[in-house]
Amino acid sequence: MLNIKMLKPYYVKEDNRFIRIVLAYQYFSLFIDDELYQFIPMESREIIIDRKSKRVHNVFDIFVFQRGKRIVYISVADLLKLPEFLTHLHSITSPYEAEIIDEVKESEDQIDSIVSYLEKQNLRRLIDKAIDCSDKKTFVELTQTWNDMYSQENPL
Repeated sequence: MLNIKMLKPYYVKEDNRFIRIVLAYQYFSLFIDDELYQFIPMESREIIIDRKSKRVHNVFDIFVFQRGKRIVYISVADLLKLPEFLTHLHSITSPYEAEIIDEVKESEDQIDSIVSYLEKQNLRRLIDKAIDCSDKKTFVELTQTWNDMYSQENPL
């Protein structure tokens, strides 16, 4: 029977694609059959989480735990089956996921602003084209559209 006693990151690294939870001695320990085992960074020493899918990327990595002379090897996949392990991971990564959400909202606002600007420029070009072609009907329709859309704004 596996139970998490403690799971704290030594530090957390992040980039555009991943959140990396780096583990070290005395920061990760498990109860295995009611005996306390300490993490030792022999094989794998980090948990890698994909920011977009919010899934653990390195599920096949092996963590090593030691109690005295006994050593136990446990895969990340086995740890992911423990609800308390998932709870610990979520509490560690949640501040970093919030940053991504803010960045996405900010980029969506920028995209909306750019699209609005381009639509306005396009309408201006169409009005200019109607003037060049002496197309009074199209000119009147487009200027009415302009007035409906941009009459409250300051002209550019």
